[in-house]
Amino acid sequence: MKRYLVLLSVLCAVAVARAQFDPQMGQYMYMPTAYNPAAAGEGDLMKVAGAHRMQYVDISNAPMSTWFSFTSPFVIGKTRHGAGVRFLNDRFGLFTAQALHAQYAYRQKLGNGYLCAGVDLGFLNVGFRGDSAHTVPQGAEGETYHDSSDPVIPSASKSDMKFDMGVGVYYTAPTWWAGISYSHLTQPKMDWSDGTEGDRKEMKVKGTMFVAGGYHFRLKNHRDWMLTPSAMVMTDFSGWDVNLTLMCDFKDRYRWGLGYRIAGSVNILLGIDIISGLQLGYTCELPHNKLLLESYGSHEIYLAYGFDILKPKRVNKYKSIRYL
Repeated sequence: MKRYLVLLSVLCAVAVARAQFDPQMGQYMYMPTAYNPAAAGEGDLMKVAGAHRMQYVDISNAPMSTWFSFTSPFVIGKTRHGAGVRFLNDRFGLFTAQALHAQYAYRQKLGNGYLCAGVDLGFLNVGFRGDSAHTVPQGAEGETYHDSSDPVIPSASKSDMKFDMGVGVYYTAPTWWAGISYSHLTQPKMDWSDGTEGDRKEMKVKGTMFVAGGYHFRLKNHRDWMLTPSAMVMTDFSGWDVNLTLMCDFKDRYRWGLGYRIAGSVNILLGIDIISGLQLGYTCELPHNKLLLESYGSHEIYLAYGFDILKPKRVNKYKSIRYL
């Protein structure tokens, strides 16, 4: 009986953690274009980045996400812009999702930084592996109430693709950054019907709002050390999550820190600049509830390379708030 209660709590925790359709990466501060198109071209860097996240390792059908992005700044006359593409491959439970978006951002000088407005345009494909759904035949012992032919559940693997759109606003300055964005503005509705009369199997993708920001400052008497606190709030207005993070940088190359998610986990983050512009990061997320009894936590790896295309080559590399 105790084991069943533990498994029930695990399932509830997974449901809460994925209350929103969009996945949340532990290293969100290094990959702003994953959730905010206005960050495209940020920092005057052409940037290639990718991340892979395995959530609740050792739990069957636990979420797994792969994200890839390429962005670049460009200049038209005296105006600055950013553009790029991003790809997401996501799996959670019996659901799968693939997204491909083009991003554009207009950058306006404001104070010591830039105020940017951006848009995400692309396609979202969502599928359901109905042939992998476990149903108990009606009449089985203890399951006389169960209907194995639930008309709402597809009996085979189904997928549908729809147009998708997101918007965002982003401000970046020498010592801080902040942004707000909203994904799935069109709220695409996936149709998994088989075409027969009266068959209606649909899934509506709800939009997610992201609010994120961060700050960094150097210690006065120890200039090699820098603290970089940041936070992210994400909500679809029926569920929500908050991620709080504090990173410590040493000599602008080595990073480590701690994070806390309201959904129920503690993050341990590590990072290093392997060479100038090449950044590697790792996150281990440990749930502080009964999920820890059933899994090995969540693990995420991040790799990015950025290089300056708008300024002449200099001995000291470009100082972005995420490339310090």
